[in-house]
Amino acid sequence: MTVTLDILAAGPGLSLQDGGRPGLLSKGLSRGGAMDPLALAEAAALLGSAPAETLAVEMAGAGGTFRATGADLLISLTGAPMSAEIDGDRIAWSGSHLLPRGATLKIGGVRAGAYGYLGVSGLDAETVLGARSAHLSGGIGARLQPGDRLAAAPAPKAGGMMIRVDDRFSGGTIRILPSVQTGQFDADTLARLEATEFHKDARASRMGARMGQAGPGFSSSAHLSILSEIIVPGDVQVIGDGSPFVLLNECQSMGGYPRIATVISADLARVAQAGPGSPIRFRFVTLDEALAARAQAAKHVKSLASRVEPRVRHPGDIPDLLSYQLVGGAISAHHDAHEHEES
Repeated sequence: MTVTLDILAAGPGLSLQDGGRPGLLSKGLSRGGAMDPLALAEAAALLGSAPAETLAVEMAGAGGTFRATGADLLISLTGAPMSAEIDGDRIAWSGSHLLPRGATLKIGGVRAGAYGYLGVSGLDAETVLGARSAHLSGGIGARLQPGDRLAAAPAPKAGGMMIRVDDRFSGGTIRILPSVQTGQFDADTLARLEATEFHKDARASRMGARMGQAGPGFSSSAHLSILSEIIVPGDVQVIGDGSPFVLLNECQSMGGYPRIATVISADLARVAQAGPGSPIRFRFVTLDEALAARAQAAKHVKSLASRVEPRVRHPGDIPDLLSYQLVGGAISAHHDAHEHEES
């Protein structure tokens, strides 16, 4: 029996993503992988799979239409909230659901943030260089298209679970560390970097995000003297027009713009998930603060399985409500249940 998730319609930014390919920067390939690793870990918790083995459909800005073929599928919806329905019935985000065989799942546009994730139990794809994710700028894999059929597995259990998440889709304060060329920017410029409210440019991609701001750009004496050198996700380059540009998962491996700072690993997904126009502020922290934030983020990921809970549904959303036993017993309006009967 062939079990697949069939793609009937696809938004412009659908791709398969897992944890990416760390360790290949010396070969010219940035790590790639899910732009929001926490959303991938949340999907793993909802599906009951290991985070390292979880593969999901990443949806940038908009989703698509999907059909379960061959068997019922267990799906999860995480990351940036989007409208979603199964055969016309609305379903909740940040939760797991049973997608019956032959049923159609429709996912619309984002309501906040940038990247939503559709997890499917048993979702699989070919492994290339140690990962199954597409690295679009590196030429590995491709965007998903209508007509694609993704290998999956029959649902191992029913859905109906949820996980509560904090808002990480609205920008906010992003913690940064000094980078290679930070010392070549004067104190006033660095102070202005922290004092400025930026807004994420709508043209952000998996490679990076430009920060727009009112007022003059940023510059340093290093602008004209830097040779191309190794760069990594999180680096904040000051590009030619003076705007900060945060490098993201599929950034190039070499660059020649000065790096004014580096976003700490615990906050990088917040930059990726900020919707177009979202306010962004930068704040320098110490290395100890950055390491503590990374440890706290790792602890949170380990706790996700214990945070999954049954979803309480509104009676109006249950089509077969009358099939449930809602009353486990009956009482008399005249009898005192606490009064012992005489034998």
